[in-house]
Amino acid sequence: MDNIISKRIQALRTWMKQAGTDAFIVPSTDPHLSEYVAPHWQSREWISGFTGSAGTVVVTQEEAGLWTDSRYFLQAARQLEGTGIDLYKEMLPETPSIPAFLSARLKEGQSVSIDGRVFATNAVRTLQQELTSRGIILKNAGDPMEQIWADRPEIPLGTAFIHETKYAGRSCAEKLIEIRTEMRKAGADRLLLSALDEIAWALNLRGNDVHCNPVIVSYLLIEQEEAHYFINSRKVTSEVASHLHEAGVALHTYQEIDAYLAQLPSGSLMLEPGKTNYTVRSALPTHCRVIEAASPVALLKAVRNEREIAGLRQAMRRDGVALVKFLKWLEEAVPQGKETEISVDKKLHEPRAAQPLYMGESFDTIAGYGVHAAIVHYEATPETDIPLEPRGFLLLDSGAQYLDGTTDITRTIALGPLTDEEKADYTLILRGHIDLAMAVFPEGTRGAQLDVLARMPIWQHRMNFLHGTGHGVGHFLNVHEGPQSIRMNENPVCLRPGMVTSNEPGVYKAGSHGVRTENLLLTVPAGEGLFGRYLKFETVTLCPICTRGIVRSLLNAEEIDWLNQYHRKVYEQLAPNLDEDERRWLEKACKAI
Repeated sequence: MDNIISKRIQALRTWMKQAGTDAFIVPSTDPHLSEYVAPHWQSREWISGFTGSAGTVVVTQEEAGLWTDSRYFLQAARQLEGTGIDLYKEMLPETPSIPAFLSARLKEGQSVSIDGRVFATNAVRTLQQELTSRGIILKNAGDPMEQIWADRPEIPLGTAFIHETKYAGRSCAEKLIEIRTEMRKAGADRLLLSALDEIAWALNLRGNDVHCNPVIVSYLLIEQEEAHYFINSRKVTSEVASHLHEAGVALHTYQEIDAYLAQLPSGSLMLEPGKTNYTVRSALPTHCRVIEAASPVALLKAVRNEREIAGLRQAMRRDGVALVKFLKWLEEAVPQGKETEISVDKKLHEPRAAQPLYMGESFDTIAGYGVHAAIVHYEATPETDIPLEPRGFLLLDSGAQYLDGTTDITRTIALGPLTDEEKADYTLILRGHIDLAMAVFPEGTRGAQLDVLARMPIWQHRMNFLHGTGHGVGHFLNVHEGPQSIRMNENPVCLRPGMVTSNEPGVYKAGSHGVRTENLLLTVPAGEGLFGRYLKFETVTLCPICTRGIVRSLLNAEEIDWLNQYHRKVYEQLAPNLDEDERRWLEKACKAI
């Protein structure tokens, strides 16, 4: 494999010489700036061999580097070994930025090239500004993979399907009315949507174009009286065509987007530069007044309606039932000594797939045992797979897509005896998880203002985690969605009733163990108070939290009470859907501490 990667990098360097450029940047995105992309656009993985979801490769004629975040430090180091690609760990003080790296290696007058179709507009502007200040030219040179990637997969052609109103809560026509209301507030005649989750939500359509994310490769242009949908015609069934026609949506081919935008008449068009690729943005005529602002669809989508909330609760009950069946099996199977990380991953799929309305996994399961749990986004392969033993921790991060909701849950499970350090770390993470779950806060609070609640217990012991504490979750859509988040980085979006956000603090000690506990939180009203209304979180995930690793003295009375109340709720919600043996197991797992 190392030799294959070297040949691919050399092919890119040959292309660079022909194109007259001195460096090329390969991001992890597609033309819709997606986090997870279809195989056709997995160029960064193809050129580097690194399989993580986030990372950027930079290639010059002499060097190559991969920049990625802390979730993938260990994985990237392993996968890049022998490839000639150096690892650059983001967010560490000693790590140069990509512009700084390029500026140190290129001379004034030399050039850096990108494919503008897989770069956000604002990202290109920032990169251009930083490079230009150093006398380096930035070029939009197109996609070299069209020439050097011989067996490149085609753009997905799976058919779209309707997400029925009984699950979505509002019809496509109703959503378009809401969107147009927000457009008028912003003074926009038109709104261009490129983000696949926003398009799927607005049109009440779903698809299978991206692994685990039920979206459709397409663009959507919404005007005040009509809308225009750019999609491969092979993906549109007669039923979908009728659905769109009834909502006043005209169909165009996917490749038509640039030409259609170029001939737009005068007027105003709204787009989000962080979600619109540079090439598409550049297609707009100069007479078109462009309003660059956050997409109003992101916030409309993030605030669940009553039908969506009811569906989510039903999905959580079914998911909880599946997890109880699996956890009971796991407890009985591990002592027999035949299970591995891959086998438990496969086993977890079975009870979920048997649930009504199940549509697939919401992401590839992370099943990391022992030292592998310290790799934040570990994925077991036949080469790395290890057997589970009746000792230590198994970290299991998984989720499912149901027609009425998306789930995401992490449990760190004690398979047997633990060290004192493992117990302490487990309890401190649980404490941070509970402290965030118990939060009550005034309306207008941002996730960054609450992040400290989850981190303080481990900060006090000089530990930290470098990933976010919480991300938004879609409704039978992407498992990672905005616009809200809970993390150290500032995000201006305030938490609102109806938003669903994860709660997942963790600690990871390379070569030893990793711990993470994750539930999903629904933001709900908490009543009136001094200076206005208050909000709080309702934990909607239903699954027992392993109590075998808890050091009770590290939890205060309020935290213990929260855990006991949570377990009572889990038992009451799930027990009616279990058989007698499963109920007995759940009763024991939910026993008060």
